[in-house]
Amino acid sequence: MSSYLFLLFFVTIYTWLRIKKIEGSATVLAIGKIRKITPENLPPLTILTGDDLGQFELLKDEFLKQIHYDPADLNVMLFDMKETPYPDVELDLVSLPFFADEKIIILDHFADLTTAKKRYLSDEELKSFEQYLENPSSTTKLIIFAEGKLDSKRRLVKMLKRDGQIFEAAEIKEADLRQYFAKQAQLEGLDFAPKAFDHLLIKSGFQFSEISKNLAFLKFYKESGQVSLEDIAEAIPKTLQDNIFDLTQLILQKQIDAARSLVRDLTLQGEDEIKLIAIMLGQFRMFTQVKILADNGRSESQIVSDLSDYLGRKINPFQVKFALKDARGLSLSFLKRTLTCLIETDYQIKSGLYDKDYLFDLALLRIATETF
Repeated sequence: MSSYLFLLFFVTIYTWLRIKKIEGSATVLAIGKIRKITPENLPPLTILTGDDLGQFELLKDEFLKQIHYDPADLNVMLFDMKETPYPDVELDLVSLPFFADEKIIILDHFADLTTAKKRYLSDEELKSFEQYLENPSSTTKLIIFAEGKLDSKRRLVKMLKRDGQIFEAAEIKEADLRQYFAKQAQLEGLDFAPKAFDHLLIKSGFQFSEISKNLAFLKFYKESGQVSLEDIAEAIPKTLQDNIFDLTQLILQKQIDAARSLVRDLTLQGEDEIKLIAIMLGQFRMFTQVKILADNGRSESQIVSDLSDYLGRKINPFQVKFALKDARGLSLSFLKRTLTCLIETDYQIKSGLYDKDYLFDLALLRIATETF
């Protein structure tokens, strides 16, 4: 356990240190600009936003380091907008610094500025904040953290774009992502065997923060020599999503014994069958959705847009890409019956009809053999 905790500590520190070397893409430029910020040259109004949440958190952590954020500093106040009443925020915005020329106010989780459906401030409070921005305090430097996509239709957002400096965690295209991390791996002295680098990207879900973290794992694990597929499997812990993906593939390939062995391992690790069903349902629901849209002539990029609008959240384009690949050989009839089977099994387990391990095993057998 102690070695595992040390590894996590190392990865956290190492990932932070590696951010210092980043140069190149849109997010890289954002980090580069953030690195130039100090408490002295901090703009009067700064907004950090973006719908790539992994990148957003990296930028946010870096920004707080650059301004030397200290919760004990009486002239640096951070308010969680999900919990803090706006009158408390407004009072601090206009009050004078404590024995200093300036103070910093940080508004965290400001969802009211984004396209997210959550709202924490009333219309009157948002109007009051607009009025403050029209005539801000000269002794207050304001920082806003708004994870998600800014709602450009809102007058408040237009004001922020007009008057503030914006740092955005923008989504990176696959080609740029590959180029950036290939260069980053080279800087770190990591040499990948054929197909190993692609496997790393896939295993990381093509997510900037996950790739960055997993590169740190590999750097710690592989001090010399080529990084192989086996190294990636050994160095990077499998997530539950990884295991359910493997389980789904085994079922589709009709490898019943291997599927049962994986389920046994997962349950011994404390995973519950109901949770496994829920994740499998998500996978097969995605297969069904992309299948229907593709059969109706929608392109891959259009499917990403359609599903994002339908679900009300940003869909990972690579999730759609791999779902399309898996769904291509599956009939819509099979997918619908699989969904029905999983939903019925979930209901039967929750109703206590039979032992849940028996019901789950039966469901996997029915899906693999298509005996619905």
